[in-house]
Amino acid sequence: MAKKEKSEYIIQAVSHALDLLEQFHDEVDELGVTELSKRLKLHKNNVFRLLATLESRNYIEQNKVTENYRLGLKTLELGQTFIKQMGLLRQSRPVLEALVKECNETTYVAILKDCHIVYLDVVETDLTVRVVPRVGARLPAYCTAAGKIQMAYMTDEELENYLPVKEMKRYTPRTIIDRDELKKHLKVIAEQGYAIDDEEMDVGVKCVGAPIRDYTRRIIGAVSISGPSMRFTDERLEKELIPLVMRAGEEISHKLGYHK
Repeated sequence: MAKKEKSEYIIQAVSHALDLLEQFHDEVDELGVTELSKRLKLHKNNVFRLLATLESRNYIEQNKVTENYRLGLKTLELGQTFIKQMGLLRQSRPVLEALVKECNETTYVAILKDCHIVYLDVVETDLTVRVVPRVGARLPAYCTAAGKIQMAYMTDEELENYLPVKEMKRYTPRTIIDRDELKKHLKVIAEQGYAIDDEEMDVGVKCVGAPIRDYTRRIIGAVSISGPSMRFTDERLEKELIPLVMRAGEEISHKLGYHK
């Protein structure tokens, strides 16, 4: 019995669904049913059925204002899983280890997931007084250095998706919970290229973070240094920790193919 070619096993509907997803690339953020029908050379009814199926699984979502369609959060999750498994963790680990040797503070690499920050990896300091490791923990992006540095480069529309629908929770007296104030704060962060969590998530804990970019120049994560506020003086932040974390972010980015 002759062995079938792999192409003979292709399911046409699945192929069409993937073709549809691949229409969203580069500068193409949203597309309507008519445009997708033209691009895919499929009847509008078929396109609508594909969209309905993908939307039910969160791979596609509809903009209620324009009624056009765009990629859903599930595609982001898949991309982040790929980054985590294939590149980001492998490339960042030696940089985190070197960073700890230089400053002897706990270092992290983190990504955004929905409106939270997720810490993927950590290298701890050997000092007795240290921050409790939070690998796998989901923390609000708006009051963490790793979260703020990634939010700082978003468009206003993207930013709204990463801010809580309800009022932002105040975790400490320093937590910024006013949306306008936070947006101004994020603009400053974008200009300076780093973010500081000044006891905004936990009293007595400070953190400084820098962005990680991939070969497409997109920010895909953040590297951060965290520790007790008593050791994170303004002078030490300015002269030592900020330059170190920014250099680490650039080094990991370079390993992932980013070039200025």
